[in-house]
Amino acid sequence: MAYKITDECISCGACESECKNEAISEGEDSYVIDANKCTECVGWFDTAQCAEVCPVDAPVSDPDHQESREQLLEKWGKLNPGKTPA
Repeated sequence: MAYKITDECISCGACESECKNEAISEGEDSYVIDANKCTECVGWFDTAQCAEVCPVDAPVSDPDHQESREQLLEKWGKLNPGKTPA
């Protein structure tokens, strides 16, 4: 499942540079995650890096975008053609 950023976001920007899929961007009031690009860092890392670096725990799993590990790896492959997942 993709991650989303809650209203707890303080717009510090720490998460944006951590996302290798470029799924995180600055929104109107806080940062937002594009569910079509979020792989929960599957393919890159063992844990979601946005959640790891956030000082207020704003990135959380989004129950509206549930995906299996296999689906996340497939999405990762489409976003990163020619690369091998970690």
